[in-house]
Amino acid sequence: MATIRDVLAEKGSEVVSVRPDATIHEAIEELVGRRIGCLLVREGDGNVVGILTERDILRIVHQDPTRLREARVVEHMTQDLICAVPEDDLDYAMNVMTENRFRRMPVMEGDDLVGIISIGDVVKALKSATEYEVRMLRKYIGSM
Repeated sequence: MATIRDVLAEKGSEVVSVRPDATIHEAIEELVGRRIGCLLVREGDGNVVGILTERDILRIVHQDPTRLREARVVEHMTQDLICAVPEDDLDYAMNVMTENRFRRMPVMEGDDLVGIISIGDVVKALKSATEYEVRMLRKYIGSM
């Protein structure tokens, strides 16, 4: 069974982050500039304290779009993170993300951030594994 470690080996482990005291506008500039959907929120010592997603920003825009320049990330980030570990299998990760209705999950090894995975990463890896299995089964059946 494929693991999150396998996904990170394929996609890389770069994680873009933002400071808790950054403005939402600064965070938006980073998201748009890098063409990504979330930023991990990290303190100066690298400690992960939250995640800011497109969905979090949409809530602010809906409530009061004039606040984007002065609102701080710490006021709107998701703080209660559910994290994965590299050894988690992909079915488990997909179930956790689906049940909790989020699309991105930080991957931690002890206290160290080692990457982030998206539901798209998981689906892509599971699709590849399934296609490989089908090929092998067809080959096996064809050799009978």
